[in-house]
Amino acid sequence: MRTQVAIIGAGPSGLLLGQLLANSGISNIVLERATRDHVLGRVRAGVLEQGTIDLLDEADAAQRLRGKGLRHEGISLAFGNRLHRIDIADLTGGKGVMVYGQTELTRDLVDKRELAGLTTVYEALNVEPHGFGGEAPSVAYEKDGVTHHIHCDFIAGCDGFHGISRKSVPEAAIKTYERAYPFGWLGILAEVPPAHHELIYASHPKGFALCSMRSTHRSRYYVQCPIDDKVEDWSDDRFWDELRGRLPPEAAAHVVTGPSFEKSIAPLRSFVAEPMRFGRLFLVGDAAHIVPPTGAKGLNLAASDVRYLYWGLREVYQEKSEAGIDAYSEKALSRVWKAVRFSWWMTSLLHRFPDAGDFGRRIQEAELDYLVHSRAASASLAENYVGLPY
Repeated sequence: MRTQVAIIGAGPSGLLLGQLLANSGISNIVLERATRDHVLGRVRAGVLEQGTIDLLDEADAAQRLRGKGLRHEGISLAFGNRLHRIDIADLTGGKGVMVYGQTELTRDLVDKRELAGLTTVYEALNVEPHGFGGEAPSVAYEKDGVTHHIHCDFIAGCDGFHGISRKSVPEAAIKTYERAYPFGWLGILAEVPPAHHELIYASHPKGFALCSMRSTHRSRYYVQCPIDDKVEDWSDDRFWDELRGRLPPEAAAHVVTGPSFEKSIAPLRSFVAEPMRFGRLFLVGDAAHIVPPTGAKGLNLAASDVRYLYWGLREVYQEKSEAGIDAYSEKALSRVWKAVRFSWWMTSLLHRFPDAGDFGRRIQEAELDYLVHSRAASASLAENYVGLPY
């Protein structure tokens, strides 16, 4: 097989890149190791920056998002037994975010790709990129016991933290930075109305909590928990009691309980690999960087990588210029590190760290108080939350 761009990974970044390229007349094939149903069933984040929404518009894949997404113009920080609202629209000249589940976004992109007749190979096993240091890259994979080869001009590694793309890079050519956090997030999904019309980020002596949603009838809630906790030790009743106990009374009173249909514990880490380009192989999204979900940046960072790479590849084919792909890694990493900083700061601000002690807790309390009473400090949070410029 021959295509211009081989894309490894059918998550949102791979599907979005593929759609943008196809709309510009650039052929591509997407390879995915999981089944189609597994891809469509993955539960992930759901807070979209305006830049991500604009890119989905450019891909002509935002129709359902525009109709069903929930626009938010503020968030609330909960501490000291009170809610403190940050008016992000007022502080950023009218900008906001859109709450729209990644599961729904993935379905939109899958449907769009299938409607356009574009090739996606699911259950592609033993994927291996080859020759990306030269002029003739290719990707090998197995399907139904048969080995296939895709010859291409470029390879986009959109296959996540555990994917083959980054692992294929020579160890001496890549440098990684990582911080693992000493706790996890226990999260549930439940078919209940959200406790608040906007997200609540709670800092409490017993740990962090987040009240989020996927729609007006589906809620996503999290509580900080020890990293070695087991999901089976958390009954729904125990979770609801813990969540309400970490919220101010005005918020806890509006928590509607019900059976969860998804429950998991996620570890938190900050991770960056650089550079993000190796000859004709480009790392995109989680293949190159991971952020703790506190700042709602993971999916949005992947979208910004897609934007930079798409612009660069379009220049190659339409303008015969490699300036865009030559600048890809530097541009992407500049934005990545700013988002890593913001996510680390939000995590440090809102969570209880085992070794922080009384001094650390008092510093957190002072910073939260300063944050909600200083317009300049609130504006900095708001500017980062809605997404920094490209």
